[in-house]
Amino acid sequence: MIKFAHVNLITNNWKKLALFYIQVFDCKPLAPTRNLKGKWLDKATTIANSHIKGIHLSLPGYPGSSAPTLEIFEYNRSRKKGTTAINKIGLGHIAFKTDDIDMLIIRLREHGGIIAGEKVSVKIKGAGNLTFVYAQDIDGNYIEIQQWS
Repeated sequence: MIKFAHVNLITNNWKKLALFYIQVFDCKPLAPTRNLKGKWLDKATTIANSHIKGIHLSLPGYPGSSAPTLEIFEYNRSRKKGTTAINKIGLGHIAFKTDDIDMLIIRLREHGGIIAGEKVSVKIKGAGNLTFVYAQDIDGNYIEIQQWS
């Protein structure tokens, strides 16, 4: 059996980024917070004297502590972020589904997120009507906000 576990975001301020996802997307903190270091971590990351602090957040719509999480980590030494683009090779975005896209856009902006494109609606044959917009969190990570009808 295989189950999806988590998506990891690296930041320079894990508490600030976690608060953004808690306030905007109703994610919930899961104990314990992480404070990881040691030879085992150095071996796994191939980074000497690495130290990670952070938290796992439960994603909205999934009950229980075994649900997939958003893992937000801060390393004691981070590499500078490269250029972000919605079409950059690698992880493109994470998506959240909502019943009220306009409310969620307002909440995202109130907490420092930005809208990265226009809100559009399209009929997807066999799936329904989709309204969505791309946005960015306070660190510039891309998020898709979608509403289906």
